Amino acid sequence: MNKDNIHEFFKRLHAIDPEPKSDLEYTNTYTLLVAVTLSAQSTDVGVNKATKNLFTKVDTPQKMLDLGIDQLKSHIKTIGLYNNKAKNVIAMAEILVNEHGGKIPNTREELMSLPGVGRKTANVVLNVAFKQPTMAVDTHIFRVSNRTKLAKGKNPDAVEQALLKVVPEEYALHAHHWLILLGRYTCKARTPKCAKCPVNDLCAFKDKTS
Repeated sequence: MNKDNIHEFFKRLHAIDPEPKSDLEYTNTYTLLVAVTLSAQSTDVGVNKATKNLFTKVDTPQKMLDLGIDQLKSHIKTIGLYNNKAKNVIAMAEILVNEHGGKIPNTREELMSLPGVGRKTANVVLNVAFKQPTMAVDTHIFRVSNRTKLAKGKNPDAVEQALLKVVPEEYALHAHHWLILLGRYTCKARTPKCAKCPVNDLCAFKDKTS
């Protein structure tokens, strides 16, 4: 996809949804971090159901420690891999309290040093909470980027680096949300809704659906 088409691609997505938001529900930066950590290999809908009551009681790392791992598990037991995720969330809370004064760090390196936090999770927190123009490449972004030929790559890290190079600066802050939403609701894995896609004519996908 050439430079002009890439600009038009994001211009259209911006026109449809100027201020895209995460489907995950949270109350502050800490609950965002927990929600994103819990969302690994789980749906946002499932995470939201599990955290709805949790986040009315817990909105700081100290409150999470006060809640304890058993109570945490009871809140998130409907989420896949909940036992391991609960251990990570409690261990994360301990580090945040003991080493960061209960505050959430705003660098990728510090975030990724926390239990259960990978590069994608760190990028989401940096983008949503700290307004950094990161690209949190999930399965949707990976698929859309390669399928449209917007930013090709053999793995998420490669796609992330490609996106950072080609996304126009004016659209960089919200780009990853637009791509996630496009992949989740329109450019689906098995049956993409090409006829309803706002960037259909810019996309290089050969097997478009009617």
